Amino acid sequence: MADEPVASGSETGGNSGQDQEKSGGKAEQQAPRLELTGSRQFSSWLAESGVSLAFTTYQAGKLFLIGLQPDGRLSIFERSLPRCMGMTVNGSSIWVASLFQLFRFENALEPGGEHQGYDRLFLPQVGYITGDLDIHDLGVATDGSLVFVNTLFSCLATTSDTHSFVPVWRPPFVSRLASEDRCHLNGLAMAAGEPRYVTAVADTDLADGWRDHRGNGGVVVGVPENEVLLRGLSMPHSPRLYRDKLWLHNSGSGYFGYADLDKGTFEPVVFCPGYLRGLAFVGDFAVVGLSKSRKNKSFSGLELDDNLERYKVEPRCAIYIIDLRTGDVAHWLRMEGVVEELYDVALLPGVRRPMAIGFLSDEIRRVITVGDEGG
Repeated sequence: MADEPVASGSETGGNSGQDQEKSGGKAEQQAPRLELTGSRQFSSWLAESGVSLAFTTYQAGKLFLIGLQPDGRLSIFERSLPRCMGMTVNGSSIWVASLFQLFRFENALEPGGEHQGYDRLFLPQVGYITGDLDIHDLGVATDGSLVFVNTLFSCLATTSDTHSFVPVWRPPFVSRLASEDRCHLNGLAMAAGEPRYVTAVADTDLADGWRDHRGNGGVVVGVPENEVLLRGLSMPHSPRLYRDKLWLHNSGSGYFGYADLDKGTFEPVVFCPGYLRGLAFVGDFAVVGLSKSRKNKSFSGLELDDNLERYKVEPRCAIYIIDLRTGDVAHWLRMEGVVEELYDVALLPGVRRPMAIGFLSDEIRRVITVGDEGG
């Protein structure tokens, strides 16, 4: 299968052009290298699926929007958000967590409208100052409120107009709220607009206690049941409910699969050569994010290292499209250069070519939307 090389150049959004102009005229020459290479049918798959793709990289501090240009080639648009991680799409809105803030980006275009050739223009409309809570996964509740994984305080939380956060639930093994990252709570699966399952690296109740149990201490916790439903995982991430199954990443081993909660087992579907985070679905396909492992204690000594050696492959930073019917990797988008780690992925249904307004250029001052008068 031939590759489809895509360079991060003029098609990339304002951070490679407009946003960097403020730092001097040589921004383009000094910009860190980033190359994206798609499998030969990756663009066709986007078109056939009727979706665009969004993903975050906290390591590079970027939100990427991937769509299609009029000629069918990939459109790659990026904006800077410091340490952006969790992300969720809700109708015309995209919620994104950054270093100490939560932002809601809203599509500013009318149905069928365009802006500079893009069919979605995501404008930051709402922001909350949370402080550095190490926010991971996000979800939107039935009433429209945001639910997020507050990893620092080992709980699920929601936003507040007067405080950094309001806790709404904590695992049964965490005895009290404390800014100690006791279990490394990270993943959130929503069902019918309510939190259903969460993942944690360990069911520990001491400051930073999870680090001693990275190999097999990972758990899935049922929120309504308030109990551990699955044990023995290695740094699990990104639980998602789809077609009556709880899918997730056993990230410390490199396997994507699903939880058989009746048996209390994790059923692997496919090995992916990277540290897995981020999961979304469309039709018969799962969209997953792979990261290169960091060279530190948190990522060392995991089964993933042994599996990479077993399959004779180097770790990759990529988006994989997995066929749920066969477990095959049907398509992929690989990243080389400045981006080495991803956190979350999301799909934008019915969107062909999205863009967003960032905070670093003057453009945000000039984009103004007006609601219905009297509405």
